[in-house]
Amino acid sequence: MRAAQRLSGQPYTLPEDAIEWIEALAALRREAVTNPRVAPFREHIANACERTLEVLRSDATGPDEASPGES
Repeated sequence: MRAAQRLSGQPYTLPEDAIEWIEALAALRREAVTNPRVAPFREHIANACERTLEVLRSDATGPDEASPGES
């Protein structure tokens, strides 16, 4: 698996704890409405969030449970 990169090519780092994830998701909520670079990807983001929500609400325990088509 390759390291995630920002559109600028810079390395992307994930939030490190639940509070940072909540803050990142709140920022995404705002960006999805106002940022023209995010808007075209709203459906892809929504699908990824739905798959994540399913895992969060399930009894799944492994982080390696990727949906088909994800790498």
